[in-house]
Parts: sequence; C-alpha cells; structure tokens
Amino acid sequence: MKQSWSIVVFCFNEAGAIEGVLNRIVRLFDEHRKSLYEVLVVDDGSVDGSYEKIVALERARPDVIRVIRHEKNLGIGRTLIDGYKRARNENVCAVPADGQFDVRELLPYLDIEDSTFVSFYRLENVQYTTFRSALSAANKFVNKIFNGIQLKDVNWVKIYKRKAIMKLPWELSSSLVESEICAKLLLCGVRPVEVLSYYHPRQSGKSKGASLMTIFRALRETPKLIWVVRSFRSSMKKTATV
Repeated sequence: MKQSWSIVVFCFNEAGAIEGVLNRIVRLFDEHRKSLYEVLVVDDGSVDGSYEKIVALERARPDVIRVIRHEKNLGIGRTLIDGYKRARNENVCAVPADGQFDVRELLPYLDIEDSTFVSFYRLENVQYTTFRSALSAANKFVNKIFNGIQLKDVNWVKIYKRKAIMKLPWELSSSLVESEICAKLLLCGVRPVEVLSYYHPRQSGKSKGASLMTIFRALRETPKLIWVVRSFRSSMKKTATV
C-alpha cells in the first residue's frame, strides 16, 4: 500500500520563491500520491507578500494546501514544531520555501520502512559564509561529542514517520529541535538512511539561517539540548532495566 505524506513548507519572507516551490510539490505529489498527501505551509510572520501568495494558492487547491500563520516571526524551531504537530499523514517531511531543495529528490523514498528515517545531506555548501560554516561545524561537533549524533548533516531535509516523532517529548523551541528529534530517534533505535542531496542556489531573497536572532536562540538552547538528550538517554536506560 502506498504511504501517505505531509509536506511541511516553512516560510519567512520568500515571496520570490514560494509560489514555484508549492507548485512543484503539488505537481509531484498529484502524479505520485494523488489524494494521499497534504501540504502544510507555515508562514512565520512574513511581511513581503509571501503570505498573500500562499493564501491564493490555498484557495486554488484547498484539497491539499493548508496554511498556518504566525502573526510575528517566531523562528524556524517554532515553525517546524507547528508543522510537525499539525501533520496528519504517515510520512512527514519539512522543506524550505526558498527553493534550495529539489522535491524530486523525495521520489525514491516515497515509501520508507518503519523504524527508519531519511536524512538528506549536502556534500559541500559553498554558499555558506565562513562564519556560518564555522557555526555549522560547531553544531556538528556538539552533536557528535555530547548527543551521539553521527549524521553528516542534521540541519537539512528529513523524512520522518509521524508516529515515531509524535511519541517523543519535544523540549526545545529553536532550530536545534531537529538535533533533539534526531538524537532521541537514534536512542530509540530508529535507523537513519543518509542520502546525498544537492543544495540549489537561491533565485531570490536572502538566507535567514545565520540571522542574529536564529544564532542567539540556538546558542541559548545548546546547553539545554545536551541536558535533554542526556536525560532522555538516562530514562531509556532506566526503562530497559525495569
């Protein structure tokens, strides 16, 4: 039986790209998962006309597109969490609204095994500034040493089983929520399937991943991430000995 999908599109000020991204998703899933998918667009307080474009697309395809609106910018963590929690289907995947991920890369993985998740990774990110590359390297180091995450790229697109992530307690609200989810899935024995992905250049707009607010939120929650993963690991060990 074909598996159903919830595609979460997280958007903040992507008026130049959002329409093309949504149209590509709808075309792809209309062809391969007709009536077995939904697109949840989480607009994180856009002020550039993105929200109006999303609403127009929702009106054109109310059967598959749903909009979640933040009245003010809450950050990528809250955006992802809201999308994941509202998802209704078996497989859940969050993609950026900037068009830098080609949704056709999902095609070989429309049906995935239970107890697995797909983790796409970028081999080389030449579009990152030196500063952002350093932040990414630091995050990877913390994840490897303290959180037991050996993934090549924890900050890129994932495909999760909805039932697997909804069982987890989520305690973070910054962009580090993906690290929390991955660390806890690994501790639960969920196997990652890593897939090489191509990082497409932006056609419009600018990156928000290295904004001061995003960096501050992530830095503030890094000690908490280490603590919650350690606590979850301890609780798993206690459960196993009972």
